[in-house]
Amino acid sequence: MTGAETTSRDPKINRPRRTRLQSALREVIKAPITAKFGILVILVYGFVAIFAPILTPYGETEIVGPEFDVWGEKFILGTDGLGRDMLTRLLFGARNTVGIAFITTCLAFLIGGLTGLLAAIYGGWLDQISSRIVDVLMAIPQLIFALMLLAIFGTSIPTLVIVIATLDATRIFRVTRAVSLNVVVLDYFEAARLRGERIFWLCIREILPNITAPLMAEFGLRFCFVFLMIAALSFLGLGIQPPTADWGSMVRENAVLITYGDITPVLPAIAIAILTLGVNFLVDWFLHKSSGLKDGH
Repeated sequence: MTGAETTSRDPKINRPRRTRLQSALREVIKAPITAKFGILVILVYGFVAIFAPILTPYGETEIVGPEFDVWGEKFILGTDGLGRDMLTRLLFGARNTVGIAFITTCLAFLIGGLTGLLAAIYGGWLDQISSRIVDVLMAIPQLIFALMLLAIFGTSIPTLVIVIATLDATRIFRVTRAVSLNVVVLDYFEAARLRGERIFWLCIREILPNITAPLMAEFGLRFCFVFLMIAALSFLGLGIQPPTADWGSMVRENAVLITYGDITPVLPAIAIAILTLGVNFLVDWFLHKSSGLKDGH
């Protein structure tokens, strides 16, 4: 028997990868209905955000009909105040609002997570200065602070992302620093430090694997808060600017329809609520699984 034949018939080949995939699928199948709902919501929103140009019959800013046209066969959800298709705007809003919120959350975790890890590892003056700066920033109401900074520096999307990520990084710093301090005092971390391991190695191999669960949960919660803040800023006129479709600004632009009994302005708000609910369901399930607690019967 040749070596190639032995390799192809060896049942252990690719077993770790298949085992991890099968284990993940089994966990999803055994997950409670709320977690399955959260997974379904995230998958649907992600699909819509990626394929919005294919799913919509019109362009994001294209004027296709009369102003505030009613729901019908041509325009399933009617049109807005400029004659743009509401269904098209709603689907493109998923791409813009969710996409910008995800990028902002990732940037906030990069800033807050990195500074929190370094503060926990080095301690001393670095920890004290970082913590006092974070305390000052957290003492100011976040929405009011964001409104002030956006009024000063402008309301472009890059500015919006940087401002919200910087403000939200303060919360991530506190969580990362707190859970990292529980690791840096343990014996195996001290042994790695005495071996002369580099800071990057200590973060990647010693700290992060032991704080993944709380950080993943925090990522889900932070994403919801960032998502809601972007929608709130857009509703107030200082978030994502027209003609870019955004769920917060869509509520503001079509609010007049509520006085006529039209629920069109509520649709973006419902989309926001469903995504927030789905993410929180998934975060709760993930925390339950990572805690090692058994399901009650």
